[in-house]
Amino acid sequence: MSLSLVEVLKVLGNPTRLQIMEWLRTPEESFAEYEPIADREEYGVCVTHLAAKTGLAQPTISVYMNSLERAGLVESTRIGKWTHYRRVGTQVDELVSQLQHRL
Repeated sequence: MSLSLVEVLKVLGNPTRLQIMEWLRTPEESFAEYEPIADREEYGVCVTHLAAKTGLAQPTISVYMNSLERAGLVESTRIGKWTHYRRVGTQVDELVSQLQHRL
């Protein structure tokens, strides 16, 4: 992880960011109502769809996603003018492992 465990937990302490991580666990199911711009399994979910699903402004979602990316929990890919985010499962697994060893 690029941030300390405490910093990562602070990032996940925001209910919306935590909800986004849950949705990104199953992107096809969680975003079925939105027409994909690119393959969700490979590239993730478009920030426009994240904004629509949360009801938050796109700039707010971009800030949230940047926080998750700095924490190493998601990675971004630009496709045309759209940024897509997908969950980094290995980093999530590492976070869970760190928590199991500490708690």
